Amino acid sequence: MNLLELHKKLIAAARATPPDDRVPYAFEKRIMTRLAGKTALTVWDLWGRALSRAAVVCVIFMLALVVASFYVPASNPDSLSQDVEKTLFAAVDNTSEQGGDLR
Repeated sequence: MNLLELHKKLIAAARATPPDDRVPYAFEKRIMTRLAGKTALTVWDLWGRALSRAAVVCVIFMLALVVASFYVPASNPDSLSQDVEKTLFAAVDNTSEQGGDLR
């Protein structure tokens, strides 16, 4: 339907209807002011809302992992540092074993 035609029909119907005494004083002005204050949502607004909600979920999950790490006993506390060291130096160990130069 043509929006301009619809607008004209609605305005004509509104003008033809007498005002009702049950409507509070300046009701239409309050509604129009409230509608004018609203802005249309953009794609960035939607992304911002989604990312902020995701950040909240990530923080809650992180806090749950921190609490769980305090209550779950570690089998060997020294093994973590050894595992990290092995992982970090794995690339260096592989190149030296193959006889490759680091140049």
